[in-house]
Amino acid sequence: MDWLRIGAFGLLILYHVGMYFVPWDWHVKAAHPDPHAAILMLATNSWRLALLFVVSGYASAALFARQPSPAGFARSRSARLLVPLAFAILVVNPPQPWIELTVKHGYTGSFGHFWLHDYFRFGALEGIILPTWQHLWFVVYLWAYSMALALLLLLPAGPRARITRVCESALSGPAILAVPILLLTLKALVLFPGADETHALVDDWAAHAVYFPCFLFGVLLRGSPALWAAIRRWWRHAAVLAVAGYAVVAAIAYLHPGSTPPGDTLTALFRGARAVQGWAAIVALIGVADRWLNRDAPVRGTLTEAVFPLYIAHQTIIIVVGWWLLPFGLPNLAAFAVLVATTAAGSWLFYAAGRGIPRLRPLIGLGAKEKGRPEGRPSPTAQ
Repeated sequence: MDWLRIGAFGLLILYHVGMYFVPWDWHVKAAHPDPHAAILMLATNSWRLALLFVVSGYASAALFARQPSPAGFARSRSARLLVPLAFAILVVNPPQPWIELTVKHGYTGSFGHFWLHDYFRFGALEGIILPTWQHLWFVVYLWAYSMALALLLLLPAGPRARITRVCESALSGPAILAVPILLLTLKALVLFPGADETHALVDDWAAHAVYFPCFLFGVLLRGSPALWAAIRRWWRHAAVLAVAGYAVVAAIAYLHPGSTPPGDTLTALFRGARAVQGWAAIVALIGVADRWLNRDAPVRGTLTEAVFPLYIAHQTIIIVVGWWLLPFGLPNLAAFAVLVATTAAGSWLFYAAGRGIPRLRPLIGLGAKEKGRPEGRPSPTAQ
């Protein structure tokens, strides 16, 4: 699961680089967005974040197993997630809304003026709520789901065991595919048809309807031989379903470029295919990781530790470099190469600069370095 988490965050960074080039709304855009680039983005769009919540739920269950106290788990998660979140909101994120306001809304103030006079207004400026957690909404949601898990863990062992057995029974065998796909399709077509995610936590029910169950599935998976058996039996079928779902999504996106396909029937088919693709890809990727990535390597510890700091830094770097590239008018392929290289290098420098300084480690999402633990090897509670 460590390798899956590393790969998922790597894809997330590439996805955010891709947001610079597609016609979808984002903080800063290339001079000539390519509508067909969206087809490549749709290969991961339906499952990339849901997979991260599954892996995060799995990691949370592992953390609780080492510290089986709901209150201690809640304190540990709060310290590990909220401290870097606050640091990012105060220091790392401000260039993102400043650039968006400058490019899209004609804001004329310098960055220094913006940070000192407008960023901490605790209100809206041109529709942007300031200060902002931006891409770190994932951390906010992960903290909220972790607190909900801590409350669930307050239940006596007997009721918890019964709930676990019911959930395992509902998801065993081919139901590992059928039940979640059915629920995701219901969400997409009936409960929240066409609803956009707000990432504002309190009004984002369309997102919570997907991400919180995925988080709980990861928690359940951590200690469930039955679910692992189902994944090992059905992941190849899931891979076929994921490819088929993406083929439908890609075909519709190619024939009808834009945010919404025309017509109710085609729109429903698009959303249903995304639901199939989304969950099937998650099951397939967990099966692939279990089959071929269930082994260690020296670099795993370093990459596992680096994931959170890289996630904190990467989007600010993409937006700053993308804004800086605009006057040069580079071809999209060249701009993509520059963005990937500078984001990778800048994010790694952010991690490398902070990991060796004890007072900076909590600010960039790292735990305290234990004596005798080699640099880059995460502590047992580092997730």
